[in-house]
Amino acid sequence: MGAFSYRALNAEGKVVKGTIEGDSERQVRAQLRTQKLKPISVNSTRAKPSTSNTSTNAKTAKTSKITEKKTFSFASFSGGTKFSVRDLTLFTRQLASMIQSGMTVDESLQSVAKQSRKDKVKQVVLQVRSRVLEGLELGQAMAEHPRAFNDMYRAMVRAGEKSGFLGPVLTRLAEYTETSQHTQQKVKAALVYPCVLLLATISIVAFLMVKIVPQMSQVFERADQKLPVTTQMVIGISNFLQHYWYVLFAAIGLLIVGWIRWLTIPANRLRWHRALLKLPIVKHVVIEANTSRFAATLGLLLDSGVPLLEGLTISSQVMSNDVLKKHSQEVTTQVKEGGSLHRALDQQVVFPPLLVQMAASGERNGTLSEQLQYAAKNQERELEMQISTALSILEPVTILIMAGMVGFIMYAILTPIFSMSNLV
Repeated sequence: MGAFSYRALNAEGKVVKGTIEGDSERQVRAQLRTQKLKPISVNSTRAKPSTSNTSTNAKTAKTSKITEKKTFSFASFSGGTKFSVRDLTLFTRQLASMIQSGMTVDESLQSVAKQSRKDKVKQVVLQVRSRVLEGLELGQAMAEHPRAFNDMYRAMVRAGEKSGFLGPVLTRLAEYTETSQHTQQKVKAALVYPCVLLLATISIVAFLMVKIVPQMSQVFERADQKLPVTTQMVIGISNFLQHYWYVLFAAIGLLIVGWIRWLTIPANRLRWHRALLKLPIVKHVVIEANTSRFAATLGLLLDSGVPLLEGLTISSQVMSNDVLKKHSQEVTTQVKEGGSLHRALDQQVVFPPLLVQMAASGERNGTLSEQLQYAAKNQERELEMQISTALSILEPVTILIMAGMVGFIMYAILTPIFSMSNLV
């Protein structure tokens, strides 16, 4: 049984879309007619493989035991739908609850698909379920959707399936995704006030330059008075904004596009990430954010039964800074050569001393996963303090910038007026 996406007309003549399960297109059309829907188009939602992977996918459909490497090769080409953190958290929590209640994996997936309100989520879940019904394990079926389920997620699912504790592992994974979502929401909420201040600054300056300055410039022209350099500068900017505002927007758009394309080059992105690590406050925020994510991911993977080397490889991929990612890959290499984790971390100066100490304690006591998760929580608290400090500095700086810009414009306007008053 596979998943099909459809477009159909309801009784009122309106076009409706959705996803439904069926054995064939004909059966799906019959199901739609029983629901008083007139089918317009019915298509299988399974991603089509590329030409180079046709033989691999044919073997995948016939056998129930396929290596993760082959499955991921197909997934890397198929792309697929990307889940938001909220969608992934809700899906994981629902799937964990149903599996722990005693339902089979395919029954749990079907139930989650029925409860989903988003068609893209429902479509992915039904595709995963159809692959499970064909004989694949859950982790292998998820590997065909790498944008929805990342490496860490699939590694934990595979570990849960191998150990026979898929439900508890999914519960732990749901808690991890919820924590990540909570952290992102806190950062976004903290950035609201500075963003509002910045928007207010831009609005006030634009109003002064477009409405007030042109009126005052007419007064100065009638007075036939020599204007100060600052006033001439402000009037020139005002005239430019009035007549060539589209040039400014086009220039900003080109700069943004150029910057994004510049960052797509690995060498340029590495230079930018290295520059971020040299800024006083930004440096600590970037390091704490990446290393806490690294420690939390590694601790969670080890706690779920994933081997240390595989866990290190996956954990290095969750780092968003390329410089720090290189350091984490060095750690993986040293551990692979026989070194201990805490010594490998200590040799890379970017990892906080607390993380190194917790790793050393965990290796001695056999509680490495617990110690890493404890270190991650401490680093997350430190990160919150760093962000609070950065925002406490950003807010007054934004106010000073706004006051400086408005003050400069007012000074440029009032200086000729005072000169005219003195002449009178």
